[in-house]
Amino acid sequence: MTKPVQRPWATNPGAGSWIAPGVRESAVEFHRSMPGYAATPLIEVPALADLLGAGSVWVKDESNRFGLPAFKVLGASWAVNRSLGPARTFAELASLVEGRRLTLVTATDGNHGRALAYLARALGLRSRVYVPAGLPEDPVQAIRDEGASVVDTGLPYDDAVQAAAASVRDGDVLIQDTAWPGYEEVPRWIVAGYSTLFAEIDVQHPAAIGLVVVPTGVGSLLQSAIEHYKAPDRRTSVLAVEPVTAACVTNSLAAGRPVTVDTSAPTIMAGLNCGTVSSTAWPTIHRGLDAAIAVTDDETRAAQALLHTHNIPAGPCGAAALAALQVDSSLEPPPSVVLINTESNAS
Repeated sequence: MTKPVQRPWATNPGAGSWIAPGVRESAVEFHRSMPGYAATPLIEVPALADLLGAGSVWVKDESNRFGLPAFKVLGASWAVNRSLGPARTFAELASLVEGRRLTLVTATDGNHGRALAYLARALGLRSRVYVPAGLPEDPVQAIRDEGASVVDTGLPYDDAVQAAAASVRDGDVLIQDTAWPGYEEVPRWIVAGYSTLFAEIDVQHPAAIGLVVVPTGVGSLLQSAIEHYKAPDRRTSVLAVEPVTAACVTNSLAAGRPVTVDTSAPTIMAGLNCGTVSSTAWPTIHRGLDAAIAVTDDETRAAQALLHTHNIPAGPCGAAALAALQVDSSLEPPPSVVLINTESNAS
């Protein structure tokens, strides 16, 4: 007999009336100046709408962003620009840092570190990336291939983040996508960088959207989504999805306060294997997130296989968005749903 899943699940009834304070800055024009910029596709999948009982289902496919297999470069590039510039364009930023002996430093469970290494190489800088225990060799090698020095900490993700922060010396610039007391400015810039993704959706899908489903790690992309879709002129619901083994946002939402969870159990959703919600993201999540749910690896594998049949090369983290709507019949999809596929299978 199959053991029932102990699924973390939380709702926030007050989120529907919460209004975000507004986006403080836009990174869109800077991103458009970067070599190879193109808006990633928003793909309608009628078969998923039939399956889920929704009026329409769309997938924002971040499987190829600047030639990288995930959305992370949006936040990393804007944070690097604000940290080292700011500049109006990527070419102007490259001119500003030319000849400077700087090293970009971060910890990562995959895609953020690769994005930062890519940016360092493009700007003629060095990079040093700390990785947690259990990260598969393929994403680690992909980070090395971008020219980064990789430090295998052998530690859980949260501890790898602190190891990266403790390593910073003169000439190092920490670009971390999670915040803690005393380190909050850079994560805010990363959140602002992610807003380009949602600005693109506004152009691609100008009609009202009922629900956006966001795969969630420390909560930075989620914060960006909430701030965008809880603006005064929008009433879109936001659902977060996490692994059952790393449901820090779901458990925090249920408790009404930040809760750290043990992430020592492995998951195929490596990019979501985070134990502590970012301190800058939490206030927005606490007020504006409508609901959060956790999914298993098997559920995500099934969703991933289904997306692949529709020619969407989702990785496990991206497929979690679809899994969230498949696993709980109490979730009633509204007329229009957007799933954020955060990564490709190649990641």
